[in-house]
Amino acid sequence: MHIKLTSFSFMVPLSRSKSRRLHSAWMRMALQRVAVVGAGAAGLCAARHILSRPNSFEPPVVFEQSDNIGGTWCYEERVGTYDNGRPIHSSMYRNLRTNLPKEVMMFPDFPFDPQLSSFLPHQEVQRYLERYCQSHDIGPHIRFNTVVENVKPVVVTTGDKEKKTTWEVTSSDSSGCQKTETFDSVFVCSGHYSDPHIPDIPGIKNFKGKVLHSHAYRCAETFSGQSVVVLGAKASGLDISMELAKAGVQVTLSHGRPRFTFPLPPGIQQSSPVVAVEDDGSFRFQDGSVGSADVLLFCTGYNFRYPFLDAAQLGLEIQDHMVAPLYRFIMPPAFPSLFFIGICKIICPFPNFDCQVQFSLAVLDGSVTLPSRAQMEDDVRRELQEKVARGVLQRHLLIMDRDQWEYCQALARSAGFPPLRPVVRSLYEEVWRQRRIHPENYRNNKYRLISDTQWELMD
Repeated sequence: MHIKLTSFSFMVPLSRSKSRRLHSAWMRMALQRVAVVGAGAAGLCAARHILSRPNSFEPPVVFEQSDNIGGTWCYEERVGTYDNGRPIHSSMYRNLRTNLPKEVMMFPDFPFDPQLSSFLPHQEVQRYLERYCQSHDIGPHIRFNTVVENVKPVVVTTGDKEKKTTWEVTSSDSSGCQKTETFDSVFVCSGHYSDPHIPDIPGIKNFKGKVLHSHAYRCAETFSGQSVVVLGAKASGLDISMELAKAGVQVTLSHGRPRFTFPLPPGIQQSSPVVAVEDDGSFRFQDGSVGSADVLLFCTGYNFRYPFLDAAQLGLEIQDHMVAPLYRFIMPPAFPSLFFIGICKIICPFPNFDCQVQFSLAVLDGSVTLPSRAQMEDDVRRELQEKVARGVLQRHLLIMDRDQWEYCQALARSAGFPPLRPVVRSLYEEVWRQRRIHPENYRNNKYRLISDTQWELMD
């Protein structure tokens, strides 16, 4: 019976300093430990918000495979592989300028230098991310040249018979030394613009010229005087085609979208999609026409690739253009302490990351209560089925476009953080309109935000 005596029988008054030390020790035990995979924009955003909540989270451990922050914004002149044999991550090309103005691109609480033009060369975005990292003192928490090899859930049953998931993260540093650590949560911020998607074209082996993906494109001068078929006419395909044409390249812009009605620069002709390469190395297009070229340049997007995850174990299906099911496009219902940040396409990226990160941390600290696993899976299934019913193709299911604004609003409402300002949507949509009318010149505009709802075009 003695073991049933209450603890009050043994209470001894504690000194104030000892009490504080015990309280601090208890707080340290209660803090959650979070791993962040990648130190690009999404990973830095995750680290910044984790560091701002010291009463709920330990400082994060950010794993970065390269020797710098910035992810795809960190320009790399080389193509192919790094010295250690790993693939080059960045898809940035030398003269790339942003296709969104800085007034829309910025993290909501961290503006760009107002003296800069609205549409920035990639070097300025990299400098912005470096300033963001320095301002929030993220650097000390980044492990550079460290590759995440494996992320594995470990489910244990606690004393009260509830199941708790922790995560074993195995990483290797530049010397090849492996280390396995345990975390309460993992944020996957490794991006999805580094593994080129190359569609299957019958007879491609017959092509006698050079074949490359925009991932390995760096500058137009390399192709001066040649003829290039650019396959794909979304943002990068159109931008690169115009850059090539200005360098004296004869460009055939091959795509399946409605023909562009705005004037394209001299040197660019549009064609239907390439459907095959003939025995003599010429291209056969969907409309039956035939053409030839020195170079075939794929601007066909990227695959989702997470070599450190076991998709089946996580209840996920990871395909070239799709990862499902993800509740709120962020977490697998079976393991809602694993968060994919920035997985959606056609979004305003930095503000989207910011909303997703804040919602995810509200899930972890208990501010947001999630539905049951079954209900989350039903919600995801219903949302995707509605898109398919509207005619959305499988490879476009993660495209948000106009849906992004209500999505970010819903995350803000659920987690109780300030929503994106209406002016962000207003200016974003104006720039999209200008891009369709003036694809060559829209970047010459300079904007200024006047209020939460108004912007102006500067002279």
